[in-house]
Amino acid sequence: MTAYKDFKPLTFHDSTKGFRDGNDSARAYLERCLETIAKREPVVKAFTAINEDGARTAADASSARWKAGKPLSPIDGMPVAIKDLLETKDMPTGMGCDAFKSNFPKRDNAAVWALRQAGAVILAKAVTAELGGSHPGATTNPFDATRTPGGSSSGSAAAVGANMVPAAIGTQVGGSIIRPAAYCGNYALKPTQGGINRGERQATSQSTHGPHANSLQDMWQVAIEIANRAGGDRGAVGLVGPSTLPAAAKPSRLVVLETEGWPEVDAATKAGFEAVLKQLAEAGVTLIRRKDHPWVEALEQSIANGRATCNGVTSWENRWYQRGIVDNNPEGVSARAKATLAKAEAMSTDDYRMALMARENAQRVHSTMAPLADAAITLACPGPAPVWSGDVPGQPLAARPTGDFVFNAPSSMLFAPVVTMPLMSVGGLPVGVQVMGQQHEDARMTGLARWMSETLKPVSA
Repeated sequence: MTAYKDFKPLTFHDSTKGFRDGNDSARAYLERCLETIAKREPVVKAFTAINEDGARTAADASSARWKAGKPLSPIDGMPVAIKDLLETKDMPTGMGCDAFKSNFPKRDNAAVWALRQAGAVILAKAVTAELGGSHPGATTNPFDATRTPGGSSSGSAAAVGANMVPAAIGTQVGGSIIRPAAYCGNYALKPTQGGINRGERQATSQSTHGPHANSLQDMWQVAIEIANRAGGDRGAVGLVGPSTLPAAAKPSRLVVLETEGWPEVDAATKAGFEAVLKQLAEAGVTLIRRKDHPWVEALEQSIANGRATCNGVTSWENRWYQRGIVDNNPEGVSARAKATLAKAEAMSTDDYRMALMARENAQRVHSTMAPLADAAITLACPGPAPVWSGDVPGQPLAARPTGDFVFNAPSSMLFAPVVTMPLMSVGGLPVGVQVMGQQHEDARMTGLARWMSETLKPVSA
């Protein structure tokens, strides 16, 4: 187990010079990843499948392209893990659910196809919480095996945090990219809604794909290479931005959001976040809080029930296909997923419409306040990853075994782009800080995150 204070992140972009000049190769890089997997995977348990033979074949082809000076993209040869909700033609897609143990569609999700087109090495399938919900898989936090890695992109975040791969693909409906990234010390992008083509994963109106990585450069490169090949969701503009990492951009003004999660944050995490904000203020950034401007207060109020809004929208939209799964294989679905389904089936059409109205109102308030600041900043999780040792037989099921998505619900319901950065540690464990922009400001948020990451000193609380 690597202590977070000693963590030296595995990156890819700084290895490609060696690929080109012959001092390193994509195959050698892959073998180093496989060595780390052999050491860390028995405890971290990030993967459901690893395609070593296919990865070695792809890495050899990449090595030859780099040697010839003809890489397909800057991520040619990058080993990438894919969340096990997304289809892959060479590995099963189990979706963290016993009902899908034998599911092997033998086709690629749009994002996976795009990664292969860019030369990336699709190495493994990463554990997901069951059906992308809240029932955990086996994955542990890479910095403390007694704690959750977050969910539902648990394996994606943990694999990056354990240095088993430099990047992985996750998905988010409520908080499933940003929260696990924050718990596992990753950088991650939750794009503008529709920014990356979801392929077959179109069931819900606010799900997104996004990359986890150990650097902003690798994070952005993975995202833009996918978007430049597969585009966004049907009818969506898709992710737009430069072909390489956006330039660092110092913000002039930032809105500091509390969200409904602020009362639940522990004192150490609050102190750490205030230390981050102090550095920003000392660098000349104006911070605007809810008491400072009525527009900020209006936004805070519009997202004050973000968890319930996200849960209402998503539960209603998922209930049709999940009912079919349960009816077809009742023993293949967890009690936690069945309880969620029961709540969804108790909803009325008016309940769903009210959740949509709340979401639409929040989006309207958020867009109206665009002239006020360059972005919003807040915590990416309520504190360090909580301890998770499993449900206790005979006791009620734990409400949030993968942690609380309260700080992630706002960007999900606002369809807004977010970048989380590992700027804090609390009690020796990572805690993320996120910047959130207006829709289609993904590149701008990445530029702000770059400036912060290059300028601010990491805070230990």
